[in-house]
Amino acid sequence: MIEKYFFIAILMFVIGLIGILKRQNLIMLFISSEILLNAANLALVAASKMHQDLNGQVFALFIIGIAACEVAVGVALCVLWYRKNGTLELKSLKEEA
Repeated sequence: MIEKYFFIAILMFVIGLIGILKRQNLIMLFISSEILLNAANLALVAASKMHQDLNGQVFALFIIGIAACEVAVGVALCVLWYRKNGTLELKSLKEEA
């Protein structure tokens, strides 16, 4: 039963990794990074359940807090960048530097 959760975590991680490598929009990059973090959370909680230990669940709570901070800062930076350039494409980041 636990193996199903690990399979789903691996699948989510691959989807997030492909999203980071293929997307050209900053919002989609943030969504892909959230998928990666949720995959890590799922794997930690499944391992915690498998070993009957709460350490994985505690780490997952910390990762959820870090993800919330990432979203807050990332969306604020995206809003500022959109106001300045009118686009969120990665090409506009390369042109500015």
